Amino acid sequence: MSRKLTVEIERHERSVFWLIFSFAIYFLAATLWCPTSAYADVRIDITRGVVEPIPIAIPAFYGAGGNEAQFGRDIAEVVSNDLVRSGLFSAVDPQSFVQDADSLLVAPHFADWRVLNTQALVVGKVEAQQDGRLKVEFRLWDVFAEQQMTGLAYFTVPSNWRRVAHIVADAIYKRITGEDGYFDTRIVYVAETGPGNNRIKRLAIMDQDGDNNRILSDGSALVLTPRFSPTLQEITYMAYYNNRPRVYLFNIDTGQQEVLGDFSNMTFAPRFSPDGNRVIFSLSESGNSNIYTMDLRTRHVQQITNHPSINTAPCFSPDAQHITFESDRGGSQQIYTMRANGSDVQRISFGEGHYGTPVWSPRGDLIAFTKLHDGHFYIGVMRPDGSDERELTEAFHAEGPTWAPNGRVLMFFKDLPEGPGGRGNRARLYSIDLTGYNEREVSTPTDASDPAWSPLLP
Repeated sequence: MSRKLTVEIERHERSVFWLIFSFAIYFLAATLWCPTSAYADVRIDITRGVVEPIPIAIPAFYGAGGNEAQFGRDIAEVVSNDLVRSGLFSAVDPQSFVQDADSLLVAPHFADWRVLNTQALVVGKVEAQQDGRLKVEFRLWDVFAEQQMTGLAYFTVPSNWRRVAHIVADAIYKRITGEDGYFDTRIVYVAETGPGNNRIKRLAIMDQDGDNNRILSDGSALVLTPRFSPTLQEITYMAYYNNRPRVYLFNIDTGQQEVLGDFSNMTFAPRFSPDGNRVIFSLSESGNSNIYTMDLRTRHVQQITNHPSINTAPCFSPDAQHITFESDRGGSQQIYTMRANGSDVQRISFGEGHYGTPVWSPRGDLIAFTKLHDGHFYIGVMRPDGSDERELTEAFHAEGPTWAPNGRVLMFFKDLPEGPGGRGNRARLYSIDLTGYNEREVSTPTDASDPAWSPLLP
């Protein structure tokens, strides 16, 4: 079922009616005794190594009663959870709140909130409209400067309240960090069930926080390595029917599916080019594999590499001028880059161990990878020239890094040993930021692997 919606945004440059008068008087009084220039703007520099989380208070959004009040509580909870999971915010304990949703509509008592060391305060309201839609409004306040930082209003059908909450969280994140948010996104992944020797792998999708899980395939075929288009709510993935690999395109909003091609011995599912018009993939033949592209409009296939070794797991740079891939042409599995036409091949991984699954950041500044060394798996990042390599996490088995659309967070999966002697495994999804200090499990109903992050929803 399609999740597209039209979200109408009213900027509060003209002030929303329910706050205009009281806030104008409050600011007039505040200006007389407290110059705002004495306070620094609430802001997080997320380019630093370790960031101290900003204490933020998010009381329940005001609702006149009944469903409106429940929506107000639910929206505030989702916004708070999104921001806290980012590792950049800490939630002020609701038990210590000095005002309720009703009184906050009149004016925040900034002095009381400062006693709680609250640096940012979110005030919101939910109101049912005559046409059946919800109007969701919020304002973000800098408590110490006593200034409004941003304020927006959204209209949507009640069933999409959760998406509006993610959009609100994105707006707060962007205002305070200066970077685009990533909460209004989805994750496609492989849902796994059954014993290890007869694993059923289905295509599944969920919101980035693990909610709204849906199974997209029936389990009759083995599904592997789904990938999101950077421009559409469309994915490509590989499925095995009768031991023959097929690559599919699947439109999530319409449910339309088509076969991209039948390829014998394909090693990895394709990835989209940055404009969404091509896919890049590897084909194996006679013991080695090479990299190809296919134009989705013409189905024309072009060979990019021609080398007597394994060349696989390709990924375009954001400007489509370069490709990163893994190869054993130097004697061991390592990461390389080349121009989009296959020229100027450069090895960029030189640490100890075997490197694979390189994925270029949407920002173009980093390449994420998987590394195996001394029986341990690592998820790490490096510059496109191989410099500044950093390992973010280590595990018994970890693979499949995928970037959030803002290039600041990665998701991947771990196989965790369990049962007697650790003979059984369970697969789970995790997110981690670029500092490596904020690793969190993303809950799924079943075992999960091969995540792929969507762009921001349209």
